[in-house]
Amino acid sequence: MKVKTRFAPSPTGNLHIGSIRTALYSWLFARHHSGKFVLRIEDTDLSRSQAISINSIINGLKWLGLNWDEGPYFQTQRLNRYKQVINSMLEKKDAYICICSSQELEQIRLKQIREGHKPRYPGTCRNLKIKNTSNQKYVIRFKNPLSGKVVFQDKIRGEIIFDNAELDDLVIQRSNGMPTYNFCVVVDDLDMEITHVIRGEDHINNTPRQINILNSLGVKIPIYAHLSMILDEEGHKISKRKNALNVIEYSKNGFLPEALLNYVIRLGWSYGDKEIFNISEMQELFNLKSISKSSSTINIKKLLWMNKYYINNLPLNYVSNLLQDYMTNQKIDIKNGPDVESLVKLLRNRYSTLKEITESCRYFYEEFDFFNKKAVEKYFTKKNSSILEESYKRMKKLSIWNDYNISTIINDISLDIKVKTKEVNMVLRISMTGDIYSPSISSIINLIGREKTLLRIKKSINYIKNI
Repeated sequence: MKVKTRFAPSPTGNLHIGSIRTALYSWLFARHHSGKFVLRIEDTDLSRSQAISINSIINGLKWLGLNWDEGPYFQTQRLNRYKQVINSMLEKKDAYICICSSQELEQIRLKQIREGHKPRYPGTCRNLKIKNTSNQKYVIRFKNPLSGKVVFQDKIRGEIIFDNAELDDLVIQRSNGMPTYNFCVVVDDLDMEITHVIRGEDHINNTPRQINILNSLGVKIPIYAHLSMILDEEGHKISKRKNALNVIEYSKNGFLPEALLNYVIRLGWSYGDKEIFNISEMQELFNLKSISKSSSTINIKKLLWMNKYYINNLPLNYVSNLLQDYMTNQKIDIKNGPDVESLVKLLRNRYSTLKEITESCRYFYEEFDFFNKKAVEKYFTKKNSSILEESYKRMKKLSIWNDYNISTIINDISLDIKVKTKEVNMVLRISMTGDIYSPSISSIINLIGREKTLLRIKKSINYIKNI
């Protein structure tokens, strides 16, 4: 059997981590079995489908490198095919026209609730053989079996059984002529020859309805695997229309696609105690048997840890290119400062995201107009002005500009004017960065360069004079 999976989101909200996990697991299963991965956009809910959500889906998958072999297919471009199948089902008496009004259905529903029954369509029009529908609103319903059971083997949860008596006659075409989700899914999976359906557990209740429609069409049933939900850090189910962060926001916040994929695969799947997986290892090791039935909870600290790991362990030139693109998007002109590779070497051990690195390094490329107020009060004293004056003189004369020679100057100044090295470092750090936190000040000064260093020292001397 040639394995074929699909990712079939509806464009009604953000592409969030839960959606990405479904896409990743489907993609990995197809790749592991040398199969095909299909992208399908389920956009028949015209009132809620949004073009911005379609772009989010496509751009998010591209950013993560989850390339598809077929698609993207759009359900709204397949309406004639759905109509063809519905007409065939009407002819075979597997579907029927229902003219019950929404008011009638609501009254029936309220009565069932009052009497303690599960609300369901009672089959009013099931055997009426309605043909003339002129000037009448109607829907088309699938004629669900009245007895028997639907039994399927879920690859994660084992055997699942539904009583047909609990399932009512599903609407497969709305009164506006649009086919419904549960029907379109069946036709799409049939036409696209999907062998394995990997999706969230919220679709379990849809599965028996879809299996019954597939059985009525006389075709093979795909294999199902339903993933447990993902909870946010407060323990709430993530929802694409409420509390879910768009996957592109992870990119904007400086996360690497490799880190996010590695983090997401571990939300419900494991391989022993192994934490770090590159994409090749994921494809080689992934299987449905190792997926947990338990829900998973997002842990942003774990994601930050993983992102820092990848920033520090992926090839330097690759991370540098990512950082360069990120800085450019943040309107930083990288021509005004050191090469980005040098910056990555200096800073990547200190920060967890490209955003943090970028926010911490603007002083390399841009002049700043203010100093940390508390730092100035403590360190920018008349006494410490001599530190800056000596630094200016000696660094101006320095013949070979490098980290070692700059560090030597700082140590010499400390000895010559009898000030602790820590004090010299701090005064220079504030002068160079405007703040009290940075890597080794000699490394900072080396990358800033002689010209900018001297200008900033001069600026600091003048600042102290005017206090």
